[in-house]
Amino acid sequence: MTTDTNSEIDALKRQVFTLLLALIVVSGTVTVYLYRQASVAGKDIAAIKPQAQQIIGAFNQNQALMNSFISQLVEYGKAHPDFRPVLLKYGIVPTGTAPVAPAAAPKK
Repeated sequence: MTTDTNSEIDALKRQVFTLLLALIVVSGTVTVYLYRQASVAGKDIAAIKPQAQQIIGAFNQNQALMNSFISQLVEYGKAHPDFRPVLLKYGIVPTGTAPVAPAAAPKK
């Protein structure tokens, strides 16, 4: 009986050793893969960065024009209450406007 127990223990030791070895191989493989992906992503970012800076610069230059256009839309919305739902649809909330009284119902 002790020989059976000892052989089972030896088999379990070999299995644990094999599993640990497999775990080390898989961990190493994943580490190398992730390192390679990180280096490729870094190279991609370095290649795209000048183009992104151009786009950001153009946006910053045009931001004043966009804000001016939005303020003109708000002023138009103040003068034309029918246009306010369009402003609200696109998230442009006119500030400082008094609520518009609903139109009087036609008398019969």
